[in-house]
Amino acid sequence: MSGWDPLCPIPMLPSWVPGAAAGFVSLHLIQKLLFPYFWADLRYLLKVLTYGLRVEMYQLQGKIVTVLDKFVKLAEKQPYKPFLIYEGKVHTYWDVDRRSNRVAQVFLHHGTLKKGDTVALLMGNEPDFIHVWFGLAKLGCVVAFLNFNVRTRSLLHCVSSCEPKILVVGADLLGTLEEILPNLQKDISVWIMTKESTFPRVHTLLDKIEAASEDPVPVNQRSANNLKSSVLYIFTSGTTGLPKAAVISHMQVLKGAAGLWAFGATAADIIYITLPLYHSAASLLGIGGCIELGATCVLKKKFSASQFWSDCKKYNVTVIQYIGELCRYLCSQPVKEEEKNHKVRLAVGNGVRNDVWREFLDRFGAIKICEFYGATEGNICFMNHTGKIGSVGRTNFFYKLFFPFDLIKYDFKKDEPIRNKHGWCEKVKIGEAGLLISKVNAKNPFFGYAGNKRHTEKKLLCDVFKKGDVYFNTGDLMVQDHENFLYFWDRIGDTFRWKGENVATTEVSDVIVMLDFIQEANVYGVSVPDHEGKAGMASLILKQNTSLDLEQMYKQVVTYLPSYACPLFLRVQDKMEMTGTFKQQKFRLVDEGFNPSTITDPLYFLDNSKKAYVSLTKEIHEMILSGKMKL
Repeated sequence: MSGWDPLCPIPMLPSWVPGAAAGFVSLHLIQKLLFPYFWADLRYLLKVLTYGLRVEMYQLQGKIVTVLDKFVKLAEKQPYKPFLIYEGKVHTYWDVDRRSNRVAQVFLHHGTLKKGDTVALLMGNEPDFIHVWFGLAKLGCVVAFLNFNVRTRSLLHCVSSCEPKILVVGADLLGTLEEILPNLQKDISVWIMTKESTFPRVHTLLDKIEAASEDPVPVNQRSANNLKSSVLYIFTSGTTGLPKAAVISHMQVLKGAAGLWAFGATAADIIYITLPLYHSAASLLGIGGCIELGATCVLKKKFSASQFWSDCKKYNVTVIQYIGELCRYLCSQPVKEEEKNHKVRLAVGNGVRNDVWREFLDRFGAIKICEFYGATEGNICFMNHTGKIGSVGRTNFFYKLFFPFDLIKYDFKKDEPIRNKHGWCEKVKIGEAGLLISKVNAKNPFFGYAGNKRHTEKKLLCDVFKKGDVYFNTGDLMVQDHENFLYFWDRIGDTFRWKGENVATTEVSDVIVMLDFIQEANVYGVSVPDHEGKAGMASLILKQNTSLDLEQMYKQVVTYLPSYACPLFLRVQDKMEMTGTFKQQKFRLVDEGFNPSTITDPLYFLDNSKKAYVSLTKEIHEMILSGKMKL
């Protein structure tokens, strides 16, 4: 029978169609209600699997394709497309490829390097950082990125830990070189990015680069045997001690380079990199990400909050990178009329606070914040592909199949995971903070730290849930909610125990910075003689043209914090010590403690008997040490 009524010009639908339509609508509503992120999760998971399968297919075909290989192919495919823009000057893919060939030729003919040797690189953000990096990689060398903010003893430690044959130093870091040169190992050959040298036994590089051939070195020099071989050493930021050289493989570089693509960046994008290139965020996600996309990046010598948006407008930037407090620095700038007049659509990074996240979006326009989680040396990564404020990413059943991880109970007093009577670790409940651990296996290996077997072993947890299993200890406390969103809670090292309770430093600092006269707060624990655990202390930076209101400070902490979390000591500083990646430096502050005899900054003490913060005098300090002052 035809579904046509001769009295009506509109065809009649079969009787089952309305029912089917109602069923589809019901399923859609149920999906929206019970599984609101289903399609977003599926799209993201398919992207991850597609990339992984592509790499696997290359390997099955006997091809090892590295990020450097991709760059060389792009230099052939799109030679005149801008790859780097630095201080207004354009460096095309062809330009960077040719100059990096010159670097490779110099060390091939003047040095004694062989494939697999390590070269340490101490340079700031400039095109020649990338030229030297790529040139050495074309020789098959492992390149160690040194943090130029690290000085003297710590820098010597970094150099010795990666055992380089050569140290290359930028022209603007000769003062740093001068500090370490007398104590530098004599078998390390030093090269500086200048045409002349006043240092004994130090080679010049710039003159030799300009005289070298642009011809490529033999491809077999750089060819990788497998994707698990080492290609970089990237140092941890050293928030709690001396930096460690994380071993980075070709596979990790490929994964890092896929980050921008996974968040939706394309070849048409222009990425603004203000972070230091020695850090994985700038080098792997930023430079590597540009290569993965075939895009253009604008490289900045040093981050400038005042020039940030004008640079974005000037260079038509569409993707920006952030880390740590960078977004807050931008929000603390005076409001400008043109700060929304830009083309930025994505901001990729980690470490932005909830309040700053909201303020950033309100103030600077419709920019998608792409927060992610991942340690330089880690084997687990989360990406917030939905834009949920505060979350570092999402998980689900399928994600855990490919990247197994768990959140386990942690004993802060013993500074180790809690184990039950059978010796196994225990998982936390939904909504509870737990130590993030990720399973180490063939697909998700942990490569450890160069020259430090003890630290490598220390990062591994064995016999976690069963005999013989091995997990990477991230050292990060995370919370998973009922919707499977993950939230960063704190670092283990930044969590201290006081009066039998655990104190999260980020929780305390978030409360303090709510005060209108506080610019920044760095919270940490300090040891007090004859007391278990550590007492809370906060280093404070005041906003311009304001003064410390101790009465307001007291009211704030006792109102919003449990008594055990209220900082017992305050220290007012003119400038906050930061690592090179905008993370607060706590190590020296913890070491200095709260002694007014050795600290010249103003110090204050929470006197519970007076219900107020009072000046920490030498007399009060002595009373605390002797136990006469009750804490």
